[in-house]
Amino acid sequence: MDFSWKDVDSLSRYITGTGKILPRKYTGLSAHQQRHITRMIKRSRHMLLMK
Repeated sequence: MDFSWKDVDSLSRYITGTGKILPRKYTGLSAHQQRHITRMIKRSRHMLLMK
């Protein structure tokens, strides 16, 4: 899994409608992958690509 913070469409799979990041329980990712996704989502938010 290789997500970039610029790939908003792929990252939006891992957030709720209100903008919260889904936990591992619902995404089915490993801990390492979940941390990576979380970093990419936060980076994307910081660059104002996501809300």
